[in-house]
Amino acid sequence: MINTVQQQLTAISEPNRFRIVELLRDGPRSVGGIVDGLVMGQPQVSRHLRLLAEVGVVEATKHAQQRIYRLRPESMRELSDWTQRFAGLWSERMDRLGSFLDGTEQ
Repeated sequence: MINTVQQQLTAISEPNRFRIVELLRDGPRSVGGIVDGLVMGQPQVSRHLRLLAEVGVVEATKHAQQRIYRLRPESMRELSDWTQRFAGLWSERMDRLGSFLDGTEQ
């Protein structure tokens, strides 16, 4: 799972691919719809989509002459599960900060 999450995070960390993921968060879109949303050329968008598909972040279905892309819920769940593993760490640190601040106010 860690390798998959690392590959997905690496792919999404590129600004244009991050923007594609943000666009697809609202629902499936055609390549043309993504191009219009990003104001990028179709070849560049297609390359980014291909990479996102390779790491499993998006998937495509063919509808007539168009490819419709959508986020894969499974990959978003994997990323969410990975980040949730750190939630306890931050909660613990915030509790310690609160205790420290309570002690210094007295």
